[in-house]
Amino acid sequence: MSNFYLDNPSLRHHLYHPLMKRIAELKERNYTDAEKYDYAPVDFEDAMDSYDKVMEIAGEVIGEIVAPNAEEVDANGPKVVNNRVVYAPGTAQNLKATTQAGLMGLSMPRRYNGLNFPMVAFIMASDMAARADAGFCNLWALQDCAETIYEFGDEAQKQQFIPRACAGATMSMDLTEPDAGSDLQAVMLKATYDEAEDCWRLNGVKRFITNGDADIHLVLARSEEGTKDGRGLSMFIYDKKDGGVNVRRIENKMGIKGSPTCELTYKNAKAQLCGSRKLGLIRYVMSLMNGARLGIMAQATGLSEAAYREALAYAKDRKQFGKTIIEFPAVYEMVSNIKAKLDASRAILYETARFVDVYKILEDIEKERKLEPAEKEELKKYKKLADAYTPLGKAMDTEYANQNTYDCIQVHGGSGFMKDYPCERLYRDARITNIYEGTTQLQVVAAIRHVLTGTYLSQMKEYQAEPLNPELDGLKARVAKLVEIYEQVIPKVADTKDNEYIDFQARRLVECAGHIILSYLLLSDTNRNPEEFRRSAEVYINYAESEVNKIREFIDNFNIESLGIYKQ
Repeated sequence: MSNFYLDNPSLRHHLYHPLMKRIAELKERNYTDAEKYDYAPVDFEDAMDSYDKVMEIAGEVIGEIVAPNAEEVDANGPKVVNNRVVYAPGTAQNLKATTQAGLMGLSMPRRYNGLNFPMVAFIMASDMAARADAGFCNLWALQDCAETIYEFGDEAQKQQFIPRACAGATMSMDLTEPDAGSDLQAVMLKATYDEAEDCWRLNGVKRFITNGDADIHLVLARSEEGTKDGRGLSMFIYDKKDGGVNVRRIENKMGIKGSPTCELTYKNAKAQLCGSRKLGLIRYVMSLMNGARLGIMAQATGLSEAAYREALAYAKDRKQFGKTIIEFPAVYEMVSNIKAKLDASRAILYETARFVDVYKILEDIEKERKLEPAEKEELKKYKKLADAYTPLGKAMDTEYANQNTYDCIQVHGGSGFMKDYPCERLYRDARITNIYEGTTQLQVVAAIRHVLTGTYLSQMKEYQAEPLNPELDGLKARVAKLVEIYEQVIPKVADTKDNEYIDFQARRLVECAGHIILSYLLLSDTNRNPEEFRRSAEVYINYAESEVNKIREFIDNFNIESLGIYKQ
């Protein structure tokens, strides 16, 4: 097997983005950590060398261990024995290998035994892990729950739990219940304060909990008796060492079979309040979910990477009618579209991760000292962009993962329907990505605000103003024409002042924004690395033109009075 970092030049391309200089400078507090830790970088070049070397280690572990285990894990999966989860042997090996390689706690501060890496590096490792095994990616990436404890927990909780996560303790976020899925305001797991023991007790049931038998859980529970909305919910930390939570069953899923999705019963489980009461959903879960959505973007991108490689390899090898099938237009178009959507997915993934890095680090610095006026503006800018790009990227990347794995099977023909090839596993694994951590429909609800308030349009104008190599002027002009269409269709919907109609057209408007922004990001990538991205930029812009024009035609020709025909 190969090294999943070294065999993919686009990863290093995104790691060495120009904004990384600012991110590393902020993350390393102008490299003052080097005074306390002999392994901390002394300057930007040293920091980038550290990121690069650890990504190489991650690529080796993932390529040499995680990827070869994927089929066995998918076939066997985890089991429940005496109310506890027993991982598939391959999953246990994967967790041991990634822990021994120092790949847990990547983004946590050094004082808690983390590596203090930026989110970009953590997301990059997730991207590689998903290419190998999307189910394992879930387990490994849930270490990001430590970010919530770091951000909202007290110092004692940070000292208690974060070093354990860095040492390999598994984590989960226990949010959904049998009657509370997308509508988390309906959560009813009860939290009561035990005065005698000076702790909280949790009672109830959680369902669809990824890695539900983890060592450390973040739990959303109702702490305010008599409430029925989000204002009565708080966040708690449950330690499996304290007992009180059993696994009732593991769901029999379509895909990501290595990742145990559990139904849990809480019976007087001892827990600690994380942060303040009543802010569990309003503040903490929203932050937790945004991080999780970025992780699912990485998972979807890794699946698209795997789908592209499987489709290309098969198309170059399979012969029909005297020649390899990659030579047929129907096939090479599919493979080219998979690659273009993959590169576009990765472009918005890392753009979003960079936005998140800047504002999260500045928020962390603000706890240490007062920010300068310019830093406050920088935080405000990147927080807004992260808020806009997270739902947009989650929607676009996960839909593309589904399309790409679908087309990968199509390239394989009848063979793709068989378990002899990995593509059928990729297809099954991809299907959940546009459902969990907020469906595509819910991402549209979050993103449409940024269509109507002009956040996306403002970014399009910024991208348009960026200087590019002259040979890209033609492509840039074509994207500029798509922006004109975008500016035309928004008022046709928004000016109706009909909320139901705006909701009806919201997905089309959000997708229109997505196609244009992804086109600009690919142009930027091509400007820096034409050999790697020029073809994808051209293919994607062709695709974007087709899709944006379809959206315009639909909106232009739609009669709002006919909205009722869609209602059942």
